[in-house]
Amino acid sequence: MADWTILHNNQCRKSREGIAFLENYGVEYAVREYLKDPLTTEEVKTLIRLLGGDPLNSGLIRKGEADYKAHFKGKQLSNDEWAEAIVIYPKLLERPVLMGKKAAVVGRPLENFEILLKS
Repeated sequence: MADWTILHNNQCRKSREGIAFLENYGVEYAVREYLKDPLTTEEVKTLIRLLGGDPLNSGLIRKGEADYKAHFKGKQLSNDEWAEAIVIYPKLLERPVLMGKKAAVVGRPLENFEILLKS
């Protein structure tokens, strides 16, 4: 089992660049296409915790996404509510995201991957 998992959307250029970055970096990783293999509420809660416990300020939520604008803009949600929202509206999840056992980062910019991998 790989130490790293990338949450990936193949339709996203930045997500494909994240895969290329990991290939060039030479690390073993697993790919989770989260739109085809959705995260559970518990997995999203773990992701939020690994990102430091703040879905909005960690960059996890795509604020430009139509679902965000239609349902969540201007609202204050708890981390548990954000976890449920991401399960219902998985396109809210920014990508790519690199997850390890102890930490995670949003790959915007992709240099965040390198910072995590070196830590």
